[in-house]
This record gives sequence, C-alpha cells and structure tokens, in this order.
Amino acid sequence: MFCFPYAGVGGSVYRLWPAGLPLELEMCAVQLPGRENRLRETAVDSIPAIVDLLLPALSPYLDRPFAVFGHSMGAVLAAEFVRALAASSGPLPGHLIVSGRRPPSMPGLESPLHDLPDAEFVAEINRRYGGVPAGVMEHADLVALLLPSLRADMKAIETHLPPPRPPLSCPISVFGGTRDRLTPRGHLDAWRAETVGMFRIREFTGDHFYLNAHRDDVLADLSATLAPMIAAGLTEAKA
Repeated sequence: MFCFPYAGVGGSVYRLWPAGLPLELEMCAVQLPGRENRLRETAVDSIPAIVDLLLPALSPYLDRPFAVFGHSMGAVLAAEFVRALAASSGPLPGHLIVSGRRPPSMPGLESPLHDLPDAEFVAEINRRYGGVPAGVMEHADLVALLLPSLRADMKAIETHLPPPRPPLSCPISVFGGTRDRLTPRGHLDAWRAETVGMFRIREFTGDHFYLNAHRDDVLADLSATLAPMIAAGLTEAKA
C-alpha cells in the first residue's frame, strides 16, 4: 500500500501505521522532495509534475497487487497517480482510498493562500487546517524549514483543477471526519462519480486530522477493506 502524505509533511507521518496493519501488507510511505531526508531538494509546486516523478519511481513495484492511500493533498496525488496509470494502460490498484479531500476536478470554496506573506500564510493555514503546532511557531528556524515545502504544496493543490474525466474502474473508498468543515459530506459523496467500481464512504469522529486521533480505527478499516486484495496476492504468490 502506497501512502501519500498531506501538505507540508513527509512520509514519517505514517511511521506508526505498519504496527496496526497485517504483516502481509507492506506499507510504503511516499517521500516527496523538500522534506525530511530529501530536505535539500526543491519542493515541487505542481501536481502533474509530482505525478511525473512518481510514475518512474513507483512503477517497478507495481508487479504485485497494490493499493493507494492519500489524505488531503495526498488524496489528490493518490487519485492523479492512479489516473496517470490508467492513461498509460498501466496496472491499477486493487483499491484507491482517499481521505479528507474533494475530488480534484471539484472547485474549492476557500480563496487561495499560497501567495500570502509568511505571517498571513501561516495564520491562514492554522485557521483552515490547524496544521502548524504552536511550538513550531516559536522557533523561526523551524518555520523557515517548514514553509518552502508547505507553500509549494499549497500552490500545487490550489492551482490544480483538471476537467471532469471518465470514471476509473478500480474500487474507491472515501474516508472523512464528521467535523471536517473543509471536507463536508457532499465533498465525500462527489467521489462517487470517479469510479464505475465499488464505492463506499466511511466517516470517523473528528476534524480534518481525524486519522491521528482515530488511527486504530482507520487501520482496522483499511485492514478489512484490503483483506480480499491481500488474500489474492498470497494466492498469486503461491501459484
């Protein structure tokens, strides 16, 4: 299962997940440029450009059953990565799981913030997402490290509005928080038009970052959702 992180963070946000998933499911957290062990690289501020980097990097690992998960910006990357695979007649995931985000072709209601001055940018990020811990804001050096990738990520998702496209064929599960004002139920329902395959919605109690407070529930749902894919992969490996 490839896991795409949300804006401004790296793959380590999923570091605790493997302990709550089946041993047969290998979790691969995607690390984008400009963060953590890739901090010296320039963050990419375009969704299509990021997907262009992902395709050659991940394609060698798509020779077995796989799933794709993404939260918030990660949901956009997950969906667009799968669409790029479909467009190139590549292998499709056994399941696409998107969380805390509307479909890429659905316009948002909030005004863009990626061009705001630093102080206003951070304040607006906190107002919308609660995404920058107070302890970080007390240290200018930490803010300086965080802002380039966060600003690039916000530009990437705010400037990405593809036209509606034909639905995918793979199953889609949509996760959301019951109190996530950025992603109301209507945004979750809108994913229904993105596939002709199986579709389901699961809401968890909480806000935009419900998956942190309810990690065990999220992982239990993922384990159950992906159980058929895991079983098929084990059967294939024995054949």
